[in-house]
Amino acid sequence: MSNTGLPEPWILKISRSRNRPYFFNPQTHESLWEAPASTNMEALHQYMINEFSVPNSTGLETPSSPKIRVSHLLVKHKESRRPSSWREEHITRTKEEAWDRIHHFENLLKEGVVNINDLAMQESDCSSARRGGDLGFFGRNEMQKPFEDAAFALQPGELSHVVETNSGYHLIQRTA
Repeated sequence: MSNTGLPEPWILKISRSRNRPYFFNPQTHESLWEAPASTNMEALHQYMINEFSVPNSTGLETPSSPKIRVSHLLVKHKESRRPSSWREEHITRTKEEAWDRIHHFENLLKEGVVNINDLAMQESDCSSARRGGDLGFFGRNEMQKPFEDAAFALQPGELSHVVETNSGYHLIQRTA
């Protein structure tokens, strides 16, 4: 592994269209938004903090805002910003039904009946469901404010209470 924490021959690149990091294998030409298997996540996180730095007013380099990684589960309702998902073309559940549903999922997670990744793959209304709810690394001002505030308040491994955004109701688990 290199100082990026990535397994050989993977490298880190920046997407021109999304202005965010992605992972590229120059041998196979495969690209991924999420780090490839066997990545040293601590080394990758430190590399990203060190590499993505910006000059401050003194002209010295300082790390850019810290990046965190979370997995989440989203339950939309008919008043959501975009009331459709990979699971349902037209979401018709009420806010109250969505509230009951997300609290049921919160209880399952707290009781240890299931983990957030498995539950998100089956139940989340977000397209991240296919990745177990993993949203990858992000920094401040990249997510809806209530989501961002809740995510940055968590310690790695910690699960949030229900968070409401314009998209619906979320459960968030910080992973890095």
